[in-house]
Amino acid sequence: MNQPARNYHMELETFRRHGHAAVDWVVDYLKNVEQYPVLSRVKPGGIRAQLPEHPPQQGESFERMLADVQNIILPGITHWQSPNFFAFFPGNSSPPAILGEIISAGLGVQGMLWATSPACTELETHVLDWLVEMLGLPERFSSKSRGGGVIQHSASDATLCALLAARERCTKGESNHKGGNGRLVAYASAHAHSSLEKDCRIAGIGSDNLRLIAVDENFAMRPAALEAQIEKDLAAGLTPFFVMACVGTTSSLALDPVRAVADVCRKHGLWLHVDAAMAGTAGLCPEFRFIHDGVEDADSYVFNPHKWMFTNFDCTAFFVADRQALIGTLSILPEYLRNQASEAGAVIDYRDWHVPLGRRFRALKLWFVIRHYGVEGLQFHIREHVRLAQAFKQWVRESRQFELVVDCPLNLICFRHRDGDAATERVHKAVNESGAMYLTHTKLNDRYTLRMNIGQTRTEERHVQMAWERLSEAAK
Repeated sequence: MNQPARNYHMELETFRRHGHAAVDWVVDYLKNVEQYPVLSRVKPGGIRAQLPEHPPQQGESFERMLADVQNIILPGITHWQSPNFFAFFPGNSSPPAILGEIISAGLGVQGMLWATSPACTELETHVLDWLVEMLGLPERFSSKSRGGGVIQHSASDATLCALLAARERCTKGESNHKGGNGRLVAYASAHAHSSLEKDCRIAGIGSDNLRLIAVDENFAMRPAALEAQIEKDLAAGLTPFFVMACVGTTSSLALDPVRAVADVCRKHGLWLHVDAAMAGTAGLCPEFRFIHDGVEDADSYVFNPHKWMFTNFDCTAFFVADRQALIGTLSILPEYLRNQASEAGAVIDYRDWHVPLGRRFRALKLWFVIRHYGVEGLQFHIREHVRLAQAFKQWVRESRQFELVVDCPLNLICFRHRDGDAATERVHKAVNESGAMYLTHTKLNDRYTLRMNIGQTRTEERHVQMAWERLSEAAK
């Protein structure tokens, strides 16, 4: 008699036990993360050197896997969840977001169509409508109007979708079928995120047809310079079609004057996309909604809850004022995706709202975050981060060693040593190598500038105070 085939799956009760151990490990990590050097100290190749050359022929125990996470993986982690992480931008997470991610992974939903899991689509639509209300965004971005929101992987993906929709609107759909004509021109601030250039390459616009517009003393786009460049391109027989305004640039969190930029776009019939990747979260607080002045005239808008809204990566909220412009650009319907609900036009199929067909149930973790914190809780933490950043800014102003580079009203402070680039770079290297904190830099007016970004989930006043003390000591 033949023996039954061996079952290599993890038994569900075993999974339950290991699941508890994994959550315990995450809790202990978050409790102790402050004790680790923020910036990983491993050398290139150091992690791979500890891994077996070949995969195991027989399965290994979960206990051994978790031990290797602790002993091999953890030393190679740069701790984005550390309260002493002040680099780049916040890479926030939170327990409710993690729990939502666990349940999403357990459900294993493939949410490409409404029919493949109605809850995945309808919860996403509803939560994105909540965000319109929570941030005070214009009603035209709500699903109750002609527009609506969708969760994308990143702001880079969202901007690509906006660029493609703008391209098709400008060419009346011809570019999708005949390709680009090499005459379409896009515009953004000289301090806009570099992903826009990549998006222009992918969309067939090309790097040479991206115009980077001069900025003012606060590093915000100059609308007059935008207008002049558009006129110049029109005179050369080119076709301006797309403008990206930044509500918080990467280098300095500069705020482009969206209303004035929108006036230029309206005059020339151009698509206006607003990139508020990190700073958009500040709109949760009514007193910070000045950042959204003029957004009511935008064709699309993006911000990242996975930066400053306690929702772990990836979770980008992308809104359009006319969803048909987006769907018409990205929709292709093979026979195997046809179904009654979609054919009736009664549902949203988010596969038509972005580049990939497949999509995870990302709305679940965002839903958990909003329900756990409530609007009040989210506002509290955003206000606290801004308060701490503004306190840090005042310390810089009063310092004999450092000087402020630009006056930012939110949570990113740009500063440098009064003795110049070499001294600034020396301070930067010293504090990062200490392991106690992590800063990144940029160049503003071609001078080496430090960026103090305050927005991590567990950052408190004592961490900011300690950072300032270490910077001051290194500056001597």
